Amino acid sequence: AVRFAREARAAAKIKSEHVARVSDVGTLENGSPYMVMEFLEGSDLGKVVHERGVLDLGDAVDYVIQACEAIAEAHNQSIIHRDVKPANLFLSKRSNGTPIVKVLDFGISKTVSAAMDDLTKTTAGMGSAFFMSPEQMRQARTVDHRTDIYALGVSLYYLMAGRYPFVGETLPQLC
Repeated sequence: AVRFAREARAAAKIKSEHVARVSDVGTLENGSPYMVMEFLEGSDLGKVVHERGVLDLGDAVDYVIQACEAIAEAHNQSIIHRDVKPANLFLSKRSNGTPIVKVLDFGISKTVSAAMDDLTKTTAGMGSAFFMSPEQMRQARTVDHRTDIYALGVSLYYLMAGRYPFVGETLPQLC
């Protein structure tokens, strides 16, 4: 519930066409939290690469630049995403048919100025290892905006190459 509330607050603060809009957040009578977000049609970029193969250079760069706009706005709000990866970059279409990328899942985001809470400590290993910066692998709760920039670069590499720049069979090998 705390992670859910954090995601809702973070997504609602970011005013960008490249972040899914949050229109309502609350709690049901049974105590279950809910978040009403804009409905998106399309597919995440991880699935696009898996189903169609690597993207051409122009499309890959365009999509990552759009994601950069969302992440830059998050950083302007002192929010670090910490889980940027193709699966969290959703490809949809604007009303005029042009492609638009929306950054999803601010669930493990953190506010730079906020004091570290127990949730951050217990979720320190969260994120997708192939896209995590070396400093995030060492200590996730102390990372800054540069971890998102690193993940955007790895995401661009993945979109164009269809593989990760660094691999390992185990997490220590990957590190």
